[in-house]
Amino acid sequence: MDNDVSAGSASTVSTLGQLALGLTLLAFGLGHTQVIDGVTAANAVSIATYVGGIALFVAGLLALRSSEGDGFTGTAFAGLGAFWFTWGVASDDPVSANAAGLFLLLFALLALSLTLGSAGSDVFTRGTYAALFVALVLLAVAAFGDTDSLAKAGGWFAAVGGLLAWYGATASMAGLPTALPGRAAGRGVTATG
Repeated sequence: MDNDVSAGSASTVSTLGQLALGLTLLAFGLGHTQVIDGVTAANAVSIATYVGGIALFVAGLLALRSSEGDGFTGTAFAGLGAFWFTWGVASDDPVSANAAGLFLLLFALLALSLTLGSAGSDVFTRGTYAALFVALVLLAVAAFGDTDSLAKAGGWFAAVGGLLAWYGATASMAGLPTALPGRAAGRGVTATG
């Protein structure tokens, strides 16, 4: 048996993972905002379980296995895949508001680690993880305090994070711009000062 089978390129796996994360965050976020009549976060359970959970976890394993060995992307996707799968599978289980808040808060710590770890990544990746962090903190506080307005705000942050992940993946595939335009250096300004 050949153990040197490639898992695909890191960029392909990253694009797949970003699409899965983007779609899941959009469904989860829009469900919490309740901006679409009759759509709640509970309606995102299937997407969270299969797309966000299983597909994202597999993308994480593939990123870790790829020839480039992308540890950050693999860790991010596998960790978030575990989050989405657990959230989706346990959504029907009766838990206290404090237990739900603690679950969200613990995964907010993962999102914070991913935000800090993505410092060298593009603006869409950094923005996705930062928006996810804020969303999970707001949703955790909303669960602890039974506050619908904070849950809706958290939903909006999740939806924005989903749009950022989706655009970053789409831009990667379609060759669209993935960097914000920088400002030109003024006269006499050099790279060293």
